[in-house]
Amino acid sequence: MDGVLVHEQRAIPGAAEFIAALQRSGLRFLVLTNNSIFTARDLRARLLASGIDVPEDCIWTSALATAQFLAEQSPGASVYVIGETGLTTALHEAGFVMTETDPDYVVLGETRTYSFEAITKAIRYLERGSRFIATNPDATGPSAEGSLPATGSVAALITRATGLEPYYVGKPNPLMMRSALNRIHAHSETTVMVGDRMDTDVIAGIEAGLRTFLVLTGSTSVERISRFPYRPSQIVDSVADLVDLVERWAPS
Repeated sequence: MDGVLVHEQRAIPGAAEFIAALQRSGLRFLVLTNNSIFTARDLRARLLASGIDVPEDCIWTSALATAQFLAEQSPGASVYVIGETGLTTALHEAGFVMTETDPDYVVLGETRTYSFEAITKAIRYLERGSRFIATNPDATGPSAEGSLPATGSVAALITRATGLEPYYVGKPNPLMMRSALNRIHAHSETTVMVGDRMDTDVIAGIEAGLRTFLVLTGSTSVERISRFPYRPSQIVDSVADLVDLVERWAPS
């Protein structure tokens, strides 16, 4: 989403037309984000304010993927959560009980206000046997003033204190892509991934067996692409360049 459709809450030129073309085409699609702060409803409203109309059920977040993964692994488990509404709502709707008494899992997501007290509790729960899950490994997040510490940075702090690595559900884990494919009943051979990051989007798409389109409106510049040992299927300036392609791909 960020760097592909929007940049600092402003629509990237061509993004609204790209989503409109997908809707006209009849092609099934999802907008994916590692951001676990907001619910899908919140994100729909934020996109709509930028002029991009994405249905709520076409948004898939790392929080939703994490809740689904845990529901499949350990339904009804108790969890201690560090995160915001996007994550707590997803876990609540998946049937999890949030507790501060010997939780089965510590679930770490993104928040604008990481609490030293909450991090300390998480460390002590993990020392007593709780299992460690994190929504995504992103070390930093964007803001108007510059980078902010994100889930991956706080997870590294907890890992250093406990020696325990979390299981990351979000990109670049191909699990995020596979859960998205299942959600829209799609097959990897007939699906493409459009993203702006080589180290999360493109590698996750490749490992999930998708064709990958890298757009240059986000965090990856042309000069940086050659530093990676893998390549996207195609490089385009922005999603505006994909509108005609979507219309050609439309089911006859």
